[in-house]
Amino acid sequence: MSTYHPPFKHLDRAAEHIRTFNHLSQSPDGRSWQYPGDAYDALGNLSYLAGMLAQAIEQATRPVQWTVERGQFRMDGGMDVEQALAGLQHARNVAAATAARLAEAIGHLHNTTSPMGATITEDADHG
Repeated sequence: MSTYHPPFKHLDRAAEHIRTFNHLSQSPDGRSWQYPGDAYDALGNLSYLAGMLAQAIEQATRPVQWTVERGQFRMDGGMDVEQALAGLQHARNVAAATAARLAEAIGHLHNTTSPMGATITEDADHG
């Protein structure tokens, strides 16, 4: 039987993996992180990830919508509910559109690395 993890926990794991990548990719490791093809692979994965962000952003706000639909939504501090929901919708739309532009930019960056390579000699491989 598998353990249930709420959806936001999976985003926490994804963020931790990105943090690990940022740490491990700071310098060549001499094995699998030193050539243009490695950049191509990393950028391909980032492009794939970025391509899913707009949907994730939209879906991350669904619990708010569901609470509104059930009549259980409230705002702390007496803030206007309609104004708050309009602000959420606007911010979500801006974030999703920005994520789409990011995905496009990373896809372009990925494509620019496609023809890149390295000439590897025996001396280069052995220090």
